[in-house]
Amino acid sequence: MTAVVAVSIFLSLLLPLSLSCPKGCVCDGRTKVVDCRGRGLYDIPRHLQPDTLELHLQDNRIRGLGSMAFRDTPLLRVLDLSNNSITSVSPSTLLGLRGLQRLSLASNALRELDRRLLGPIRSLSHLDLSHNSLTGLPGAMGESLRNLSQLGLAHNRLQRLDKSLLENLEGLGHLTLRGNPWRCDCQVIGLKLWLETFLFRGGVVDEVSCSQPEEMKDKDLQNVPYQLFHSCMTTSYNYLFSNIHHLESDRSNRGHTHGNGNPHAPLGMGEGYGGGGSGLPECEPKQRPRPVNLRHAIATVIVTGVVCGIVLMMMLAAAVYGCAYAALMAKYQRELKKSEATSKGDHGSADEKEPLENAIA
Repeated sequence: MTAVVAVSIFLSLLLPLSLSCPKGCVCDGRTKVVDCRGRGLYDIPRHLQPDTLELHLQDNRIRGLGSMAFRDTPLLRVLDLSNNSITSVSPSTLLGLRGLQRLSLASNALRELDRRLLGPIRSLSHLDLSHNSLTGLPGAMGESLRNLSQLGLAHNRLQRLDKSLLENLEGLGHLTLRGNPWRCDCQVIGLKLWLETFLFRGGVVDEVSCSQPEEMKDKDLQNVPYQLFHSCMTTSYNYLFSNIHHLESDRSNRGHTHGNGNPHAPLGMGEGYGGGGSGLPECEPKQRPRPVNLRHAIATVIVTGVVCGIVLMMMLAAAVYGCAYAALMAKYQRELKKSEATSKGDHGSADEKEPLENAIA
């Protein structure tokens, strides 16, 4: 009877342990890290501990991510899904992972991402999407990337990036863009202007090598002179003016930075960030520039309109005054000539009368 009780107790202790760590994975109960890399998995493992903080699933054969695929691990901070065969990701895959900080989907077969994918996440600091087949990123996704410090987009099929997405990357420090077929036409001038602002703030970027048009092929967009975009500049002034506020704010706050003290090493960020877990060291976060205030922008437009209206009225008044002055001068000249002609006629009559009087005398 004692032996039976002992076996029962042993099994009751062993069962939770077997359920807490998926078969073939390595689980660390102290650091809350689950390592399932290179296990030939086709799906997200089950029976994970709810307090898991890091989940490594790279180098497997996962092909898709379904709805709420990580609902069993709501406290995840690090999720690595790189080097799988993922072609589709449900918009609600990451639902519930509000504290997620690092996400790697590098080296998969993604063609697009839904704008709702990162919707509930506001703490994401590292995102690696390099080595996929992405043709673009939805601008609405930028709301979830405001705290992003590292972004990997190298080796995709990007030709341009949405302006609203770029403007939301306020805390970005490292960016990889190499290996994309960038089309360096008038549509990319916004990216060029944003890159200059980004570099001025102390950001790090690899290169934006042009693929089209033919005359710009293999040229780095950062080194392309503005003269080649002269015909585009009239359509880009609004974007340029919206960046002046950022530049002036950064100029006044330059040098006031603080260390972040983050003890975690960054995930490998594809090209430009190293691989296999060896990334660049964390950089000091720059002080955020103040975003362009909508009210200030509207006020600026109104003031500009008022000033332009006043100038226009002044020009109109000057034109009316000029016309009136010219008319008065013309009238004066006519009257002057008429008076001169009248005076000459009077002198002629007097001269003719004098010889006649002498002859009579």
